[in-house]
Amino acid sequence: MTIRTLHRDGLADLLADPDISHLLSVLKAETEETRIVGGAVRDALLGYVSSDVDLATTLLPKEVMRRATATSLRAIPTGIEHGTVTVLRGDRAFEITTLREDIETDGRHAVVRFGRDFARDAARRDFTINALSIDEKGELHDTTEGVADLETGRVRFIGDAATRIREDALRILRFFRFHARYGIGAPDQEGFRAAMEAAQALDGLSRERVRSELLKLLEGPGAVEVIATMRKAGLLERIIGTDGHLDRLTRAIAAETMDANQMRAATRLAALAVDTVTDATWLRQALRLSNEEHDLLEAYATARRAIESLPTIRAIDMRRLAATHDLPGLALAVDVLSPARTQQIGPEAHAELAAFLDGTRPVPRFPLRGSDLVTAGVSPGRSVGKGLEAARSLWLERGCLSGEEEHTLLLDFAVAAAGTKG
Repeated sequence: MTIRTLHRDGLADLLADPDISHLLSVLKAETEETRIVGGAVRDALLGYVSSDVDLATTLLPKEVMRRATATSLRAIPTGIEHGTVTVLRGDRAFEITTLREDIETDGRHAVVRFGRDFARDAARRDFTINALSIDEKGELHDTTEGVADLETGRVRFIGDAATRIREDALRILRFFRFHARYGIGAPDQEGFRAAMEAAQALDGLSRERVRSELLKLLEGPGAVEVIATMRKAGLLERIIGTDGHLDRLTRAIAAETMDANQMRAATRLAALAVDTVTDATWLRQALRLSNEEHDLLEAYATARRAIESLPTIRAIDMRRLAATHDLPGLALAVDVLSPARTQQIGPEAHAELAAFLDGTRPVPRFPLRGSDLVTAGVSPGRSVGKGLEAARSLWLERGCLSGEEEHTLLLDFAVAAAGTKG
C-alpha cells in the first residue's frame, strides 16, 4: 500500500497567515470556538497552499457579522439562512459558517439547524479528507479517520456512501473529481458502487453544476485514469454523450506547456469529447459552457477537419492553417493527432507552428481591407467584397506572404477582380 508523507508543519503555516490569525482573534470568545475546516486543512497537510480558506464556528451568523463589522471588516450575508457569512479582509474572502445539523434533505437541498458540536458538523461533510479541522492552538481534529485516508490516497464517503449521495447527487461527480486530484490507485469500492447505483440521479442536476465538477475533474493529475474508469462504467457517455477519446486526452495533457488557467480544462474536454462542430454545439448546451469555452471547442473541431483534409502538412500549409484558424484550436488539433498522422507533418511545419505560438513570428494576417480598394477607385458595394475574396484566395495560394511588394500585387489583383471603378 502506498503511503504519502503528510506535512504537519503546513498547519502551523496556515495559522501563521496574518489574515487568518486576525479573523480567529476577531471571532474568539470565552464560551465559543472557531476552527479552520475542510479543504484548507487537507491541502496544508499535503504541502499545498489553498486559495479558499473556510472557517466553522459556534457563533451564530448575526454575531459573526457584528464582530466583523465592529473591526472594520466587510461582512456579506451570502448564505446567512444556512449559517454562512463571507468576510472580506483586503482582497481576500473567507466563508465563516455556523455549525449545522441536517434535519432533512431531498438530494438537492438540505434543511438544517444550527449546532455546537464540531464532530456532528464534520459528519455532514462528503468525504473524510474534507472533514478535518484545526483550532486556534494548532490542534488537528479528525473524527472520521480522514488523515489515514489522506495518507493512503483514499477518497471515502463519510458513513454510508449511498446515504451521502442521496443527500446530494452531485457527490457522484465529486467522488471522481476528488479521486482524480487526491486519490491513489483504484477508487474506493463502496463509493464507486454507490455512485454507479445512483448514476441516474445526475440527470436531475443543473448542467452548470455538472460542468463545474467535470472541468475540475479534467484538471486533476489523475484525470486520464479516472475518466477511463468512468468510461468503462458507462458514466462518461451519460455526461458528455460519447465514450470519448482517451488517447487524445492523454496526448493533449502530455503536450501541455502552459501553467494552469481557466482554459486548460476546456482544452482537455475538446481533446476528449469533440470530433465535429456539432459535438462542440451539443456540449455547449449539455454543460452550459461559456462562449469562450465553446469557441475553443469549435476552433479545435474546424482545425482538426482542415488538417485531416491534407495528405501532408508543409511549412506553407501550416502558415495557411494559422491564417485561417484560431491558433489555440489549431495547436491542440496538432497535439492530439495520432502518432502515424503526426509523422505526416514535416519538421519545418512544426517549427512554423512553434514560432507562431511563442510569438517569435506573427500569425499571418490578410493585408487588405475594403477601404484599400475604395481608395484605389473601386466603387463601394458588392464589388469590394468580390475583389477581397479573390485577393484572399491568391494570398493563401502564395503562402500568406507579407511585405510592400506583396501588398501591391494583391491590391492590383483585387481591383481587377472587382471589375468596377467609380
